[in-house]
Amino acid sequence: MKLLRVGPAGAERPALLDRDGVLRDLSALVADVDGELLSDASALDRVRAAADAGVLPPLDGRGLRLGPPVGRVGKVVCIGLNYHDHAREAGAEPPAEPVVFLKAADTVVGPDDTVLVPRGSRKTDWEVELAVVIGRTARYLDSAEEALAHVAGYAVAHDVSEREFQIERGGTWDKGKNCETFNPLGPWLVTADEVPDPQDLRMRLWVNGELQQDGSTADQIFPVGEVVRYVSRFMTLYPGDVINTGTPAGVAMGRPEPKPYLRAGDVVELEIDGLGRQRQQLKDA
Repeated sequence: MKLLRVGPAGAERPALLDRDGVLRDLSALVADVDGELLSDASALDRVRAAADAGVLPPLDGRGLRLGPPVGRVGKVVCIGLNYHDHAREAGAEPPAEPVVFLKAADTVVGPDDTVLVPRGSRKTDWEVELAVVIGRTARYLDSAEEALAHVAGYAVAHDVSEREFQIERGGTWDKGKNCETFNPLGPWLVTADEVPDPQDLRMRLWVNGELQQDGSTADQIFPVGEVVRYVSRFMTLYPGDVINTGTPAGVAMGRPEPKPYLRAGDVVELEIDGLGRQRQQLKDA
């Protein structure tokens, strides 16, 4: 299933994109697409049955804002340097263990919402990423196979980063990763049963129409199941939590000088096979 949320920020309603590309209203069946729904197998079965029966009312999507496809995200866990080609362009050795950092849940915005260039920014960068959405409470998982059974689905994430804040301003990466609007998510949450192999997804990103990133999740150093297993050894993952699993090569930071960092007015578009497409225009905060 392709689950999503539509409407004004803070007042989104749950919806489904059916197999014919028709937007369907879920608000009579479920309150939201959130951890509560994703952890309730019977509720998901009712949604599937209603979709298959063709009884869900259509929604006119014209002019409707797409919100993040998951509401009430608890936390966003991010994996750094998780692609061989990105590690090479960063001049870094492939990490021996996953590099883990957090983004605040309030960085999450809709897939086509405006992204704000922070005040004082000189090095705002792009990163297309596969997002994993947790569907069952995960703690101390023993295997990658067990970990994948705790995944509700997948989505496109844009892990926007301010490299000067992240790297040159001291301390941890948090200052460059948690600026307002720095995690567009969506357009859909595609349930795990429709993604047979999360290690076989092509991902691309364009800036002002020019292709900048063109990679595949096959190049991940730590695949999705291992990432979820590993993170569960250090923190409890709850339904509705999101894991951004890293970005392939092609970020601005890895380019020759002058590096083409993002500025107000730039347009970023990104997509992952089967998971949909995002488009954001940048403006000054």
